[in-house]
Amino acid sequence: MIYVNVILTVKDEANIEKVRDLLMQQGRLSRGEPGCVRFEVYQSGNDAKVFLLNEWWTTQDALDIHRKAHAFTTIYQPQVLPLVDRVPHPGTLVV
Repeated sequence: MIYVNVILTVKDEANIEKVRDLLMQQGRLSRGEPGCVRFEVYQSGNDAKVFLLNEWWTTQDALDIHRKAHAFTTIYQPQVLPLVDRVPHPGTLVV
């Protein structure tokens, strides 16, 4: 299993709702992709500019395919990434 957590911080507060809506679209599409076990989008209760993506993929190949799929190439990469600072945290499930 491949576990990916990504922290996104919206650069301009005026774009918070836009980013939220785009991430909701991306999440819905990504959850339907082969090999996606979990794709959750959280918005911080402490800072509305901060979002956390929590993704579980069955294999590295599934994650690689996701990065070429519609949700990533038409929503995340061109529309979300220019509006946020991104810090990825690939991880290992401890418990």
